[in-house]
Parts: sequence; C-alpha cells; structure tokens
Amino acid sequence: MDLKIKLEQLHQKVVGLKDQINTEEATKNAFVMPFIQILGYDIFNPTEVVPEHICDIGTKKGEKVDYVIRHNDNPIFIIECKHWKESADAHNSQLHRYYHVSKTRFGVLTNGIVYNFYTDLEKPNIMDEKPFFTINIEDLKDSSIKILESFTKKDYNLESILDSAEALKYIKAIRREFEKEIENPSDELVRLLVNRFFEKPLTANRMISFKEYTKKALTTSINESISFRLKSALSINEQIEKRDEAVKTPQSIDENNDSKIVTTEEELEGFQIVKAILREKVESSRIAYRDTLSYFGILFDDNNRKPLCRLHFNTSNKYLELFHNGKDSGEKILLGNLDEIYNFRNELHKTLENYN
Repeated sequence: MDLKIKLEQLHQKVVGLKDQINTEEATKNAFVMPFIQILGYDIFNPTEVVPEHICDIGTKKGEKVDYVIRHNDNPIFIIECKHWKESADAHNSQLHRYYHVSKTRFGVLTNGIVYNFYTDLEKPNIMDEKPFFTINIEDLKDSSIKILESFTKKDYNLESILDSAEALKYIKAIRREFEKEIENPSDELVRLLVNRFFEKPLTANRMISFKEYTKKALTTSINESISFRLKSALSINEQIEKRDEAVKTPQSIDENNDSKIVTTEEELEGFQIVKAILREKVESSRIAYRDTLSYFGILFDDNNRKPLCRLHFNTSNKYLELFHNGKDSGEKILLGNLDEIYNFRNELHKTLENYN
C-alpha cells in the first residue's frame, strides 16, 4: 500500500485514540510501533527493531533508548519516545546522550504525532541541536512523505539521506528567519530594501516608519499572491460550471430540479480529493463534476457515460459509489469521513483505466 495512504490511516487512528492514551508506554504501542511498521520494519523481529536498547553513558549504566532500528545488521537510527501530550522538542538532550554512544547516523525524537529527525552535520558523532527534518502525522505534506521514503526499509540509502540532510536543515532555517522578518523586519533587511530607492539618510524616526512600511509590503505581497492563486482556482471551477450548463442532461434541463440542487462544501471537498488522486494518472482538467438531486457525479471528460465515482452526501450517512467493476456496476461504500476516500485510490485508478 502507498506510504501516504498508510500514514493517513495512522492519522485517523491517532485522532480516534489519543484521548484514551494516558501513558508513554501506551503512546509507543498505539502510535510509534505502527509508524515503525509503516516504514517496513518488523517490530517483532529483534534483529530489525530492538526495544529498550542499553546505551551506557560513562558512569551511567543501564541507560536505555526506546528503539534501535537495524538494517542489514547495522544500526541506522534510534527512536526516543514521549507521551503524545508532551512536546517532541522538549527532550533532545536525552536523545543527544544516546546518539553519542549508539553508533547510528540518525536519531528520532517523537511523541507519536510529531517525529523530529536529527543527524550530526555540525560535528561528527555529536547530534545537532536542531532536527534537519520533521514530519507531523496530523499535518501530512507530500514533500515530507517523499523525504520519509528514504527511511523505509525498501528505499533506505544512507548517502542519499546525508546528501539531502544539509539542504533540508538550512532551507528550514532560512524559512524560519524569513518568517521572522515578515513578522518583525530587522534593521538590516529594511536598509537593504530601502537603500535601493531612498537616497536620503535613514534616521531613527525614518527607520521606525520604514520598518512598518516593510512589514505591510511583505504581508501584502504574500496575501496578494495567495489571493491570485485562489482566484485562478475559482476561475477554473467557474469554467467547469459554465461547461456543465452548456451540456445539460434531460434531467438537469428541468428548471424546477435545478433550483433544488445545492452543491455543498463537503461535495466540493470530496471532488478535490478525487481530483488529487486521479491527477496522478491524468490531467486534472479532464476531471469534471455534475451535481444532481440524488447524487454528486464526478466524470471523466465531462461525459455521463464515463462516471468515475458518485458522492451520496444528501443524507446523514455519506457514501462513495465506485465504478471500478464497470459503469453499470456501481458499488456504494459507507464513509466515516472524507479522508477515507484516499483509501480507494486503486479503485479510482482502475476506473480511469477502463475508459482509456
């Protein structure tokens, strides 16, 4: 199964169970061990996943790290776990001690939700203070999932990870500094920008004014960029709606029925999820929708004879109707939430293949 789907399923599990998880040990069993399994390592094989591994540190004997992950008989990273309510940034000094004696290149500090990955870019065998990579189960990003693939048993490659670790670390640091500048522009940034067009001396009073101008300029620029993208997306949706109006089915020509159709935000969100899944195989412009009184239909090439799926969201229970067995053999699936649509990626891809 695709790594992204597995992580999304783990996210659902975290959301459903975390209020019942009251200890660090329960966090490990419920959240961290499934995460290790998702990476492809056998949690029941002590040659791959070593729990409670002893990391004696000088005169301190019996110090234990929660997990050591091994690959081809070599330790590749250690994992130190905390209760899910604790911050994943609060205990890196403990992981720092374990890292020094573990003979691994990577250390992971986690609360079962946020996973911080560390290495030793600054000094050999001494773990860096800041992680070079973080993945949050409750805020999954495609870019983070792509990086995580390098840590799976199937794709693990030490050289590849180390090559990208430095870039990831410093890109993250630069982004953090940029966000600080947006919130509170520094004198250095203000001078850099203002001196390019303002020829008079920057007095203390002018500096105060220009700092405020710079903050407003940066914020406005970013907001307008976001607004432009949203308008572009809305424009595409409007084009689809106009095309729908131009190619009406006999049912949709009925003006009385038209006036009763209400396209909900959940239906549009479901459409965007389906489009995101299918754009892996086909241009998103070929995926259209038509709303009817009884269902919200998602079509290939805006063709009623090529249904990709249907969303039945007009009752208290929500169903996804699939057509992977043929357009005349629809199969309704009960959904607990919209994210479960991702679980049917293979069926949607198969449906698409039926029309090519």
